[in-house]
Amino acid sequence: MSRDDTEADLPDLTPEEQEALHSLQLGIEHAYRAYADLLDCHHRIGHAMDRFAKAEEPLRSAGHEEYADDLRDRLLPAGVAGDRWTYELVTDVKIELVDELEGFESAVRDDLADGLDHVSERKQQREWRERAESDDWSE
Repeated sequence: MSRDDTEADLPDLTPEEQEALHSLQLGIEHAYRAYADLLDCHHRIGHAMDRFAKAEEPLRSAGHEEYADDLRDRLLPAGVAGDRWTYELVTDVKIELVDELEGFESAVRDDLADGLDHVSERKQQREWRERAESDDWSE
């Protein structure tokens, strides 16, 4: 069944099953958005640390060895959470959270709706198109 086929038969779901699938679909979408925000944080921290790294040599050249050494020995190699760098957090969130949630949502959707996603939206789309008194929406 094509995911884009709006004429396809929709699964026969109870209202509770449809509500559950819709909540799971929204949940996985929010998990993806949170993961994207974490990736953005990872990139921003990386750029910030690159700027700090660029300050080491000018500090040293200007005779501020203590500041340059502090950057080199303490700040640059440190992590953002304990001793962990952001790439490690990104990897763990992807594997231990996003992939797990995605697998669960997919398994439930496969079982209840033959793998069809956005069942609530497809139903609403069909209903709104059927009640339209013209085909203006398709132009």
